[in-house]
Amino acid sequence: MLIRCLVVATGGAAGAVCRYLLSGWVQDRYGPGYPLGTFVVNMTGCLAMGFFGTVIASMTLRDEWRLLIGIGFLGAYTTFSTFSFETLNLIASGRLYRGALLNVASSVLVGLTAAYIGIVLARLLLRGRL
Repeated sequence: MLIRCLVVATGGAAGAVCRYLLSGWVQDRYGPGYPLGTFVVNMTGCLAMGFFGTVIASMTLRDEWRLLIGIGFLGAYTTFSTFSFETLNLIASGRLYRGALLNVASSVLVGLTAAYIGIVLARLLLRGRL
């Protein structure tokens, strides 16, 4: 059990650092008006989860890989709590329609689409078509 916890912690540390770097870079580049950094992190996380979840499920890999990538890295990389907090801040600042509702709708729709694309890409790769 200790080894599994260390595997999750290792993946989580890497995922948190990647989230911090990418989100900060996007936010610095495009400005603070919209939580684009969190959006980009969450959408790339959805794509990665669809891809790696499909690859890992189709292969006989040790469970530690699922723990490292799925629970550790991607669990720390994506962030629903930040998404929720930033959406509430958009509402509080009077940006319900062009901010909060856009953030919620685009996050759900693009997130599902990104996860689906990840699944399709993984299946193509596993079949040798990519």
